[in-house]
Amino acid sequence: MARLTLPRNSRIDPAAGKHHKAKSGVQRVRTFRIYRYDPDRQTRPRIDSYELDMAACGPMVLDALIKIKNEIDSTLTFRRSCREGICGSCAMNIDGTNTLACVKSCAEVKGDIRIFPLPHVPVIKDLVPDLSGFYAQYASIEPWLKSPPPPPGSERLQTPGERARLNGYYECILCACCSTACPSYWWNPERYLGPAVLLQAYRWLVDSRDEAAHERLEALQGPFRLYRCHTIMNCTNTCPKGLNPGKAIAETKKMMLTRSGQ
Repeated sequence: MARLTLPRNSRIDPAAGKHHKAKSGVQRVRTFRIYRYDPDRQTRPRIDSYELDMAACGPMVLDALIKIKNEIDSTLTFRRSCREGICGSCAMNIDGTNTLACVKSCAEVKGDIRIFPLPHVPVIKDLVPDLSGFYAQYASIEPWLKSPPPPPGSERLQTPGERARLNGYYECILCACCSTACPSYWWNPERYLGPAVLLQAYRWLVDSRDEAAHERLEALQGPFRLYRCHTIMNCTNTCPKGLNPGKAIAETKKMMLTRSGQ
């Protein structure tokens, strides 16, 4: 039987969590249980709980996190930027599902609201994951338009049909919710590109203005970069933008078969 060794300081210390009570007389109280980890302290992670007056808080989970940081505990660390579901900065695991804190309503969660960083990636601090490997994989697919020189003298035109082929792919915001929800990515994060990066790769494969399809497919060859997908479909279920990375991966595999003449 295989034995797995957990990383140092990875187990949560159930006795170390702190509880921050709401002021007396507050009526609409919700409890937020939040993962806390500071590598500089050389201590195990803990779960801190915060009671909030929802009558004085915005409706989204991100609103609650900002209120906690501003009014209760300034040491709480998380990423955020646009608050509109566009930048992907506030991706985290809320109530057991990877999503964006800025578009996740507190009302959608029953009971205490549990917030953890994206799973199966190193944690920098609290709710901030280390996505260096994820971004390196994205860079590896060379996500830009490739066309032999010289550039055309006018803009590169597309028909409405050609443009429509990009729908469902260009909207990806690289939040990493799908990749960090994928068991295949958990098992092979160094070699399998993962759903988000493969969706981005397909986006360039179907762009009529790009002229490097053969080169791009060649770069996806091998047993791991593309073919570790086992159609578990966690990626599609968790995508906060409603995209379907599983379909993009399947279509890429079909392009591989067509290219090889099978």
